[in-house]
Amino acid sequence: MSNNKLNIDGIMLFEQPFARVPYENYRKVFRTSQKNIEKELGAVQTISADLAKRAKARSNIPDDALKTVEGMITRVENLGRKLSDLQSSAGAPTQNVMRERLQHLAAVEDMQSGNSPEFARWADTRLDRWLIDWALRNGKEKTARMLAEEKGIERLVDIDLFSDIRRIEEALGCRSCTEALAWCSENKSALRKLKNPLEFDLRLQEYIELARARKNMEAITYSRKYLLPWQDTHLAQIHQASALLCFPPTTTCGPYKRLYDPSRWATLVQSFRLAIYNLSTLPTEPLLHLAMYAGLASLRLPACYDPETKNIDCPVCDPNLGRLAEEVPYSHHLNSTIVCRLTGKIMDADNMPMAFPGHGHVYSKEALEDMAAKHDGVVICPRTGETCSFAALRKVFIS
Repeated sequence: MSNNKLNIDGIMLFEQPFARVPYENYRKVFRTSQKNIEKELGAVQTISADLAKRAKARSNIPDDALKTVEGMITRVENLGRKLSDLQSSAGAPTQNVMRERLQHLAAVEDMQSGNSPEFARWADTRLDRWLIDWALRNGKEKTARMLAEEKGIERLVDIDLFSDIRRIEEALGCRSCTEALAWCSENKSALRKLKNPLEFDLRLQEYIELARARKNMEAITYSRKYLLPWQDTHLAQIHQASALLCFPPTTTCGPYKRLYDPSRWATLVQSFRLAIYNLSTLPTEPLLHLAMYAGLASLRLPACYDPETKNIDCPVCDPNLGRLAEEVPYSHHLNSTIVCRLTGKIMDADNMPMAFPGHGHVYSKEALEDMAAKHDGVVICPRTGETCSFAALRKVFIS
């Protein structure tokens, strides 16, 4: 954002996940509806075609035909109830969330100035959203819910999504793949498009647990049913896993010892989180962190680490934030901006820089005028103690 005008493009860079999450949820509702329609109407079409053939052959009995039609009507009525329940339980709420979020984004596009009260309120809501996002990612769901309710922004945050993430991760922590596999089944086509191997990794882990328990026959049956379908892309891993039946969990043989390693469960948790983040276009870092990185990178200068040139109003000059800023690159400015050490305001044609005649230290005209008004036309350099009249100051022109 410049002095007054809002940088809408820059603001929207952070808002893609904000609009994308409810969109992905609604896509799931649509796909589920589509599957139900294809299944039920496909069956109805097959039955009606068979009924038409029997009618042509004049081999049908009127009572049988009536029962068949009644069965078709029942199927269609059941389909209607399923779609209605799906729309009321998931479709309509998701539509409302999407509508409110798009209205929230549209509101900032109509704002012209970053100094307006409307933008200040919008930015406060954005900060609340980022704080809730941080809390959810760090397992503080109760705090996130309390803050969302207090601010009235339940539809602007993804509490339900992170609640599902926590539930599935807790199941993986208890060494159960059931919840994660159910999620993979719901998102099978999306994972296939991304070429994400999460489902195979989960199936492989279930096979490993059967081998760990020395249930060899069950492991062989499981491998045939769930691992062999992946042989085109994971044949080497399937071959290696098959040898586990010959190696007990106490083996010291490197490749098989690593397969039995319990730390694989922690890796599965990370893999699942990355997969669901990718599907929802969520960044792996909290949005609060990304905003801080961007802000610090735009302000960080070598002068921030020089004790002689620190600015009390510069966040990077602050010792604590300065340590965080060490990880980001220095700011690159095509046009230099000079900030007054006394007021923290930018020095430009309307508030030009003025230099003391002796040591040449520079401050803004506005700050020095205020100082002169308080000391009968005399100004004092706060860094060197040099004293002179306001008239003795030299104008500085930046080239």
